[in-house]
Amino acid sequence: MSLEPRHLCNGLIRRSIELRALYRHAAAQVNEPGLRSVLDEEAQSLNEVIAELQAQMRSSDSTPVTRSRMIAVARRRLDLWLLRGMPRSDDAWIRLLARHEQSLLRAFERVLVRVAPGDVTTALHRQLPRLQSIHLDMHSLAKAAGH
Repeated sequence: MSLEPRHLCNGLIRRSIELRALYRHAAAQVNEPGLRSVLDEEAQSLNEVIAELQAQMRSSDSTPVTRSRMIAVARRRLDLWLLRGMPRSDDAWIRLLARHEQSLLRAFERVLVRVAPGDVTTALHRQLPRLQSIHLDMHSLAKAAGH
């Protein structure tokens, strides 16, 4: 695997790890039990995306990332601080997660355009429907929340 696909794939893994952490945290913070279950399921789906992309990189003799960036930790803390003051925090979590999910989906789509066909693109194409499903779930939740 050349440097660019490896770098791009690791970037997607890192972003997925960061979003999974946000889903897990949101699931622990929301009030609605049904929403908590949905968020836990979405975190599990992202876990599967991450595991497959990491396995793909290992099979290509590349070292996949296994954690998020420090800036992501700081950004998540800022998001959490802003959400504390929100009167309808479940709705705020939904909006925040929907925005981050849309960003991750767009990042996957951009990488698919940039990387030449091969094992990496095959792995990304396999994960794209899973990400689209998560995106649709969050979009539906955001719509139901009135945003």
